[in-house]
Amino acid sequence: MLNAKSEIQKDTFEPASDNLSERSSILTEMFRKALFRNRVQLVGGILFAIGTPLIFRFGFDQLPINSSALSNTIVGSIFALTCGFFFFRRLIDYPGTEGIAYAIPIFAVTYGATVIVFLFLRLDYSRYLLGASYFLTVVWFTCISIGMVRLRTLRIGIVPGGSANALLSLPSVKWREIREVSEPTENLNAVVVDLDHSFPTEWERFITETAVSGTPVFDVKHLRETLTGRLEIEHLSENTLGSLNPDHMYLRGKQAIDRVLALLVIVLLAPFFAIIILAIQLDSPGPAIFRQKRMGYRGSIFTVYKFRTMRAEQVGSVDDRDRAITKAEDDRITRLGHFLRRTRIDELPQVLNILRGEMSWIGPRPEAVPLSMWYEKELPFYRYRHIVHPGISGWAQVMQGHVASTDEVLEKLHYDFYYIKNFSPWLDILIVLKTIRTILTGFGAK
Repeated sequence: MLNAKSEIQKDTFEPASDNLSERSSILTEMFRKALFRNRVQLVGGILFAIGTPLIFRFGFDQLPINSSALSNTIVGSIFALTCGFFFFRRLIDYPGTEGIAYAIPIFAVTYGATVIVFLFLRLDYSRYLLGASYFLTVVWFTCISIGMVRLRTLRIGIVPGGSANALLSLPSVKWREIREVSEPTENLNAVVVDLDHSFPTEWERFITETAVSGTPVFDVKHLRETLTGRLEIEHLSENTLGSLNPDHMYLRGKQAIDRVLALLVIVLLAPFFAIIILAIQLDSPGPAIFRQKRMGYRGSIFTVYKFRTMRAEQVGSVDDRDRAITKAEDDRITRLGHFLRRTRIDELPQVLNILRGEMSWIGPRPEAVPLSMWYEKELPFYRYRHIVHPGISGWAQVMQGHVASTDEVLEKLHYDFYYIKNFSPWLDILIVLKTIRTILTGFGAK
């Protein structure tokens, strides 16, 4: 996905300190520019992750060039590293995503796929070189990510007028208010402007010249969305509706994949489900499976299944709005329930909903019917989130966590709309990785 973030991060580096010599300053700037170039990262990764173990094992003069196992491994490692780099770069273009946490799982997938190909085609390969290559690839791109985080500082100019100044509150950006049309913009990564505002002729000419000169110019709404991962919507216009229509081809393909994965999970985890059911019944009286009416795809009502985490007599009726909201440190949650909620194991029975086509693995969380009806009265456009299947995990959950108040739900709605607008396999993969982090850290659990 090509977005404002990928555009404005090409040469995002701090100017060298005034205390450094002019020569050191030039070298520092060259290094920082190189660090953000894709070809430098990729070629450097190949040389470091594949060249280093080769030289360490065989030296410069003793490479077994005629070894088919070595040749296969070199080609396979380059392929795995290149594919992993492509996925890596696509994922970290999304807001709030740094590559430090994702190098291990992304390259584990591509290198694992390479091993499967070797085994399927019965090709000889060097386990040492492939394993060392994977390890050094993770080290390389983790270090690259750390360097990018420390050195990246976006310098963005703000054209006065309209709502552009509202961006000044966003962190991790050095904002510069442009006060005169004669001010230079060469040292800025981008310029932001409220295109809905009516500007004088001289400012319109300035905006045009800035774009022509090569400095990216972004509308305030687009840039806010890129930096925050939230879609700001004041009213649903014709263009807004068009941008929020999900890709129906991917929607259908995703549903088929969802059902296949759900069937595999049910078969593989059936013994684990039985253990959890037994543990719940031993922990507190009542049924092990909790059922509740939720609002789903296109506003249809369905019954969602979860492992029970609250005392059965206090779960409450679906008509009770207050009881449908789980608050922090809710005294209805059982001892085992706290663990199930923190690890998200309580959500696993929803694979039945996925198998029935009522839910997806990834999508906006389905709300209880009384809550959904309440939100529809309180929040404009809330019902539009039902244009895609609800999911076990979603963009709002991994970015915001559990919510209860109306203000928090409105914030959640902005994240849901961002997901719908950017509906793609790349965003779903990122949500899966963030969900794994959520499971390990318990972020947002109630």
